Amino acid sequence: MKFHDLNRDDLLELTRRMTVKRSCIFRTAGAYMDEDGEIDGSFNTGFLKLSPEEKESNLKLTKTVLFGKTNDEVKGLFIPSSCKGPGSIFMALNALKACELKNDALLYDLYEMIGANYHSNTPYSIRFYYGCYDIPRKGSDKAEQWESEETYSFIIGLICDIDKNYETGEVKTGFLFPAYLNRGAAVDLVAIYNETIGEILFKG
Repeated sequence: MKFHDLNRDDLLELTRRMTVKRSCIFRTAGAYMDEDGEIDGSFNTGFLKLSPEEKESNLKLTKTVLFGKTNDEVKGLFIPSSCKGPGSIFMALNALKACELKNDALLYDLYEMIGANYHSNTPYSIRFYYGCYDIPRKGSDKAEQWESEETYSFIIGLICDIDKNYETGEVKTGFLFPAYLNRGAAVDLVAIYNETIGEILFKG
């Protein structure tokens, strides 16, 4: 795997738009997997429909990918050309981003792909989040202004522990697609938290 440095300030900028009152996350979908990697249930809902407590717990999960130690726990991974052709993970994630996680058939394909390649002795959950961030323009003094310079749409994917009641625990690995770099989308990069997800989805 080939890596590219990320900027800590970029990742922190995104986390500031991941609060209950100021969230840029609009939809979440996922599946509960048994220890054999088989789907045991799924969900797909608008983020705004969640209770404040559910929003808070979900946002805490998403920020794990961004709060990890930059270029150590969280790395920018170049997406190899072998992962960009028809039927590739690159095409699938772009399609999920374009449909804002509203294509259940595509989601199930990804759940099954991860289930076949992620090895766990216990049940776990796969969680996806769709977000869209209006990147504020910055003046010459670097202060943010009200108007947006461009829009950054993204998918966050997570693999998490769950308990016997399907309550979500620790985030084991995850990604931000595309990576956010220099205040914009780095279309050839994915930010990964723990290299496990890179080995599952982007091994080329």
